[in-house]
Amino acid sequence: MLKLRLECPFAYESKAIMNKRLASPAARPAPVTLDETDRTLIAALAEDARQPVSELARRIGLSAPSTTERLRRLEAQGVIEGFTVSLNPRALGYTLQAIVRVKPLPGQLHLVEEVIRRIPEFVECDKVTGDDCFIARLYLHSIDQLDEILAKVTERAETSTAIVKSTPVARRLPPLP
Repeated sequence: MLKLRLECPFAYESKAIMNKRLASPAARPAPVTLDETDRTLIAALAEDARQPVSELARRIGLSAPSTTERLRRLEAQGVIEGFTVSLNPRALGYTLQAIVRVKPLPGQLHLVEEVIRRIPEFVECDKVTGDDCFIARLYLHSIDQLDEILAKVTERAETSTAIVKSTPVARRLPPLP
């Protein structure tokens, strides 16, 4: 089952927040140290973020107030940035998923970035190093829709598109320290 995340930092982040997030390593705070209870709590939330605190507390072996305090601490430290919902794109009629590599034409970088931000079918986009500047993910109803969307981008950039056949590794948590 494909999962569509409503959370899309690329589309909704202000420039100030994005710049802060992408700040040089020297400007970043030291990584947070997690204990086994923190890791168990995070894994439980990743499995189902709608669980009541009482259920989370039972699973990690703490009281509800202690669990609530851990959640607040992890949020304050920036480990937990938010809670989200996962959707099944197929249930919404999105039968195709595509990965698009985008190489803006000279002088068009910021304009291409803005075009991508304004097209809601782009559910994710990363600015990358290498020959291309962006790698983006789209959810689509049809191949015809892909052509319509790419026409808006190819006015200012070269693109290379791959249709996703399957997702052997869905988005997941990184290894927890």
